[in-house]
Amino acid sequence: MNREQMIEAVKAEMPERRWIHVEGVMKTSIILAERFGEDPVKAELAAILHDVAKFWQITRMEQMIREHNLDLTLLDYDKELWHAEVGAWVAEHDYGVTDKDVLDAIRCHTSGRIGMTKLDKVVCLADYMEPSRDFPGVDRIRELSAESLERALIAGFDSTISFLIAKGKRIFPLTVDARNDLLLQIAD
Repeated sequence: MNREQMIEAVKAEMPERRWIHVEGVMKTSIILAERFGEDPVKAELAAILHDVAKFWQITRMEQMIREHNLDLTLLDYDKELWHAEVGAWVAEHDYGVTDKDVLDAIRCHTSGRIGMTKLDKVVCLADYMEPSRDFPGVDRIRELSAESLERALIAGFDSTISFLIAKGKRIFPLTVDARNDLLLQIAD
């Protein structure tokens, strides 16, 4: 499947407003990849596919997680996390993506992970701060991204964690672990 076919197939999986977001993540991923010395082609590929399963029915995502023995711990947390794990599986099995780095970047774009690669950071951060995003603190994340992937991502995770606390929701432990790992990286 070439890039244009992939774009058309992914676009068909979501409403127009989400596709605008995906286009923003694509452009922002390329900018961040070039700024921080990552492969912009890989960054764009992960960005194209990062939300491929976002608008699937919850029952369909749950079925995929169970049938394909994906990360079952996700089922105990917010359903907003599920599309990343399912999306990585779909990218590999339905779209033919074989690059482990791209699949990992799709898989961790919502939660982060310990030991995030530069590509993981680029895609996760692009998802937080692409131009159509508008939430308290996004401008600060954008400012920080001019100098540091890690500091910008910490600000993004802080925003997510604060939002979840304010809503009385459970926090996926991997997000806290990813944040802590990033703090260690900038402390060195």
